[in-house]
Amino acid sequence: MKPVALITGGARGIGRGIAENLAQDHEVAVTYNSTAPDALLDSLPDILAIKADLSDRSQAADIIPQVINRFGRLDVIVNNAGSLLADDEDNGQNNAINVAAPMALLNVALPHLKVGASIINISSVNAFLPAMGAVSYSASKAALDTWTRGMAKTLGPQGIRVNGIAPGAIDRAESPRPPELVKAFVDMTALGRSGVPEDIAKVVRFLASDAAGFITGETITVSGGYRL
Repeated sequence: MKPVALITGGARGIGRGIAENLAQDHEVAVTYNSTAPDALLDSLPDILAIKADLSDRSQAADIIPQVINRFGRLDVIVNNAGSLLADDEDNGQNNAINVAAPMALLNVALPHLKVGASIINISSVNAFLPAMGAVSYSASKAALDTWTRGMAKTLGPQGIRVNGIAPGAIDRAESPRPPELVKAFVDMTALGRSGVPEDIAKVVRFLASDAAGFITGETITVSGGYRL
C-alpha cells in the first residue's frame, strides 16, 4: 500500500512541485484556496484536491477526514500553504496561515498518524534573515521553526518526526519575479542561480522517507547559499 501525503497549498509553485514529486510513489491530497489545481490534476488526475481556507482553523476538521475517507491513512503532512503579506497589509493572516493552520491540522490528524509518520513545515530564510517591510511574515516563519522543534520533542516518543525546510529565492513559473529582482537574489547566492520548486521537493522526499529516519526537529536551509 502506498503511503499517503497531504500537501497544503498544492495548486502551484513549491506545493505543486512537491505534489508532483511525491505522486510518483505516494497517494497525494492537496489543499487549495483561490487557485484551482487544474494543471496538476490534468497530469495527475488521481490526486485528491480539497478547497479550503486555511486562515479558518476549523477547516482542519473537514480536510483530514476527507483524506482518511479517500485513502484510509495519512503518513506525511507538508505544511506548504503560506501567507506573505507586507506589514502594512497583515491583519493577522500571516500568523493564521503560517503557524495556526499547521497546528490545527496536526491536532486533527494526530489520531491517524502511526509510527514513521512525518510532518514537514515549509519555512523561509526570512525566519532568520528578516525581510524589511515583512517583519510579521518573518516572525511567523520563526514561530513555525520553534513549533517544529517543540513538536519534534513532543511527538518523538510516538515515532513521529517533525522537520522543516527554509527555502531561499525560488522561481515560480506562475508568478515570475522582475528580472532585476532575480538578478539581485542570484548575486547574493553562492551557487549563482535561483531555486526551482523541484529543489524543495527533493528535500521533502528525503525528509518523508526512511532515509531521514533519525532526523527530527531540524529546519534545513535550501537556498543555494543565499547571503553566506
